[in-house]
Amino acid sequence: MGRILAIAAAVVSDAIRRRIVWVVVLFALILVAVIPMLPSYGQGVIEAVYREVALALVYVAAIVVALVLAANRIPSEVERRTVYTVLVRDVRRWEYTTGTWVGIALTLAAASLVFGVIVFATGWLVYGEPMWTLWQGVLAIWMEAAVVAAFCVAVSAVASPVIVGVSALAFLFLTHVRADLLGGPSNPLWSFYPSLDVFNIIAPVAHGTGVSLAYIATMAVTFAGWAGVLLVLAALGFARRDV
Repeated sequence: MGRILAIAAAVVSDAIRRRIVWVVVLFALILVAVIPMLPSYGQGVIEAVYREVALALVYVAAIVVALVLAANRIPSEVERRTVYTVLVRDVRRWEYTTGTWVGIALTLAAASLVFGVIVFATGWLVYGEPMWTLWQGVLAIWMEAAVVAAFCVAVSAVASPVIVGVSALAFLFLTHVRADLLGGPSNPLWSFYPSLDVFNIIAPVAHGTGVSLAYIATMAVTFAGWAGVLLVLAALGFARRDV
């Protein structure tokens, strides 16, 4: 565990030094701050629309950060041969891939927290009420972004950054079109189709009262399952890689 945390700390430190992450974060925060100024049917943006647009922007920003951090992390380490410095210190390859993902997930958590504070504070100041359900949306977004990061780590263990990026976008698309492809739960393939739709709670958060604790628990289980499977695949792929 100590080696995994050490690798994770190195990933977080490197992420802080990468300007692209802060550019994306700054861009997203500026957009969120401007949302309340947008017109909506001749009136100001109502609270529900604000929550929906704000969470959509947070989602896009979180996915971009995940791709930026994860797509090139392992390939660049292999290309610069800095991975050798890590592996010669009795670090197992599965510890390296797991630590890499943990570091990216922690960075995403910090970025999501910043996003959450901004959209929450902006909504409270503009509309005069705390929108606590926004935090449910932020949590769901972080979970999905972390799963995407785990997918990127798994693919990057055996492929180039370009392939990782294309594969990640295809992964996102395929895991969000289950309803369109299968029609609904009545289809016998519904339960076997890999989907990330469980994390899509923007509608109930923006236009309703959010989701229940039981549903949040379901998201947590789904998150753990996805992350676990993808990290196993990452470890197996990296173990077979000639480095």
